[in-house]
Amino acid sequence: MTRLFLIAGEPSGDALGGALMAGLNELAPGADFHGVGGPLMQAQGLDSLFPMDELSVMGLVEVLPRYRQLTRRIRQCADTVLDLKPDALITIDSPDFGLRVARRVKAASDFRTVHYVAPTVWAWRPGRAAKMAQVIDQVLALFPFEPPYMEAEGMRCDFVGHPVVAQPHPDAARIAAFRAKHSLRADERTLLVLPGSRQGEVARLAPIFGAALRPVLARHPGLRVVVPAAAPVADQVLALTTSWPGQPIVLDPRNQPDPAYKAAAFHSAHQALAASGTVSLELAHAATPMVIAYDMNWISRHLIRRLLKIDTVTLVNIVTNTRAVPEFLGEACQPEPIADALLSLLDDPAARQAQLDAAAQAMTLLGAGGPPPGLRAARAVLDGLTA
Repeated sequence: MTRLFLIAGEPSGDALGGALMAGLNELAPGADFHGVGGPLMQAQGLDSLFPMDELSVMGLVEVLPRYRQLTRRIRQCADTVLDLKPDALITIDSPDFGLRVARRVKAASDFRTVHYVAPTVWAWRPGRAAKMAQVIDQVLALFPFEPPYMEAEGMRCDFVGHPVVAQPHPDAARIAAFRAKHSLRADERTLLVLPGSRQGEVARLAPIFGAALRPVLARHPGLRVVVPAAAPVADQVLALTTSWPGQPIVLDPRNQPDPAYKAAAFHSAHQALAASGTVSLELAHAATPMVIAYDMNWISRHLIRRLLKIDTVTLVNIVTNTRAVPEFLGEACQPEPIADALLSLLDDPAARQAQLDAAAQAMTLLGAGGPPPGLRAARAVLDGLTA
């Protein structure tokens, strides 16, 4: 019987862990799961050692008051691993916590360690791979170009695919129901606007995005603006969009009984303006052309610029090695050029098609059409145990 100890520290990790465990249950029936995870991992048979929410903290200000508690949880996890003697410890994303557990486990044993989600050493801080190699035997990578970076430091690395490719596409009936609910006619074009999921970025980007909409709506007055808000910032988005033109439709997730409403919004949209992040892959999955923009405070902007090893941060561009998606970062994150890019996409069918081609290529490269990423990850873990 395969015995595994898994640790996820936030909802995205719980989703990866749940899919991985589903694959393990299929390939290794009767697998014995222990560790820390959320509802999706628990649904696959994990009895969480303590609530995963205790680990869902970000930033120095948030971590400091809970430092002692987090340190106790690190010790608790490591001690439990040593007592259980699993076939492998699998840490999922959240490296600040998971790799500390792995370090304690490796210091006292030779148990196999696996980390799910490779660090973005291809973008910045390349030294992280060497540091990880001190405590991790195998890495499960989301992007096809990541294995060489991990293998160069002596770790086994398996590309298992990105979870975005496993997201279901809403059918025509669900899209029609979404549009009807929000009084959007079938022939009305919609522009999605996504100003981020954290308070700081929403505060910075919402005024810029709102100003960028004015010339766009002046030329295309029939364009409807739809703003899918993230739950943690929904009230903030509702307040900041009251001054936007076009009477935007704000989708508050707290009032959406259909969990697939976001996918329906993405798939029904004609175009999008979004903050930088994994949302670009969600838009590509929905075949929605986009413009990406992002800014941060002055100090962070200049620090990141010095550390970055790449000239684009949009994942669609990175995966396809193209620059099909226009992006406006830092000082370039201004209403006028953003508006010009939106208008170019709206008015230029060739530019739209170039983006759609890049989006389709990105999805193929990330594993679309193949086995689900969770199943591929499970197969890689089991193969690593016997290699």
